[in-house]
Amino acid sequence: MARSGHHGFMIRFLLNVLWLIFGGGLVLAVGYGIAALICFVLVVTIPFGVASLRLASYSLWPFGRTLVPKPGAGVASGIANVIWVLLAGWWLALTHIVAGVSLCLTIIGIPFGVANFKLVPAAIWPLGQEVVPAP
Repeated sequence: MARSGHHGFMIRFLLNVLWLIFGGGLVLAVGYGIAALICFVLVVTIPFGVASLRLASYSLWPFGRTLVPKPGAGVASGIANVIWVLLAGWWLALTHIVAGVSLCLTIIGIPFGVANFKLVPAAIWPLGQEVVPAP
């Protein structure tokens, strides 16, 4: 039983390394990181900067992790998510969907397409969410 857990870890690790190099993980993380810095400079948008950093982290290493609702996230995060969807979330999600479909056109690209599909909920509704290890 312990052997299969090690095997799963190695597969996730390999997929994450390949994603980082070939799947666009590094480019996505840098893009989300730059967006976070801009949000931090504008002060009022600091919560969006924190969400962008969460997206940068998740997009850098998506395999073996998942997104879950954060306990205690209140009405403010819901309102901020509506603003996020209107300003950035819809086109970020659309970009991940288009990239995911494009990557799934080849057999080798399917895992990377799936990783892009995993990023869609995070891109459209990031506040009040947290990234945790997948079960």
